[in-house]
Amino acid sequence: MTTVPTTKTTPQDRRLRVVLADDHTVMRAGLVALLASEPTVDVVGEAADGREAVDLVERLDPDLALLDLRMPGLDGVGATVEIVAADARTRVLILTTYDTDADIERAVEAGATGYLLKDATRGQLVEAIHAAARGETVLAPRVAQRLVARMRRPAPVALTARETEVLGAVADGLSNAEIGRRLSIGEATVKTHLLRIFAKLDVSDRTRAVVVAMDSGLLPGRTG
Repeated sequence: MTTVPTTKTTPQDRRLRVVLADDHTVMRAGLVALLASEPTVDVVGEAADGREAVDLVERLDPDLALLDLRMPGLDGVGATVEIVAADARTRVLILTTYDTDADIERAVEAGATGYLLKDATRGQLVEAIHAAARGETVLAPRVAQRLVARMRRPAPVALTARETEVLGAVADGLSNAEIGRRLSIGEATVKTHLLRIFAKLDVSDRTRAVVVAMDSGLLPGRTG
């Protein structure tokens, strides 16, 4: 291809240099073959685990590291942490079969720019590679749905240590006065704690508060 010296090269004008890591030889070979026919992508290195991937990134300075999530030794998350910590320009795109909340959260927190699933089409993969290399967040539709659902979940209820003591005493069948004597606090303070507990648990009486707390695991050593 002939270029004009005065024309600035952009990521869209050149082949993106990619390091690929997957511990499954057949999968890795398949990805290399898939991308070999893509004129905008150049796989410059292959790795069988995260440690090899990090070494290749340090040596080759690619635009993108396409990493499997679960690999022996240093996994995809561990490799992502090291690549990001090195302050390199290389972006990381996770390509995996796993879409659990824990896996997604670990990868995102490690600094991965994207999280794609292996059921993606060739077109989706190439598009994701280019987008991630530009620094854009790339998420597989199922992954995006899980993240949105997770964000929409109500925040978990948390009781203070004193509220837990008060509710534990309620579970033991003590009256407000008896709770006050056990915890060396005034009866009015006990009532204040109970009102706060009711509000947090969205209940209106002592019995329901104990049941909800037990079901939610908020009373250590007690089950509903």
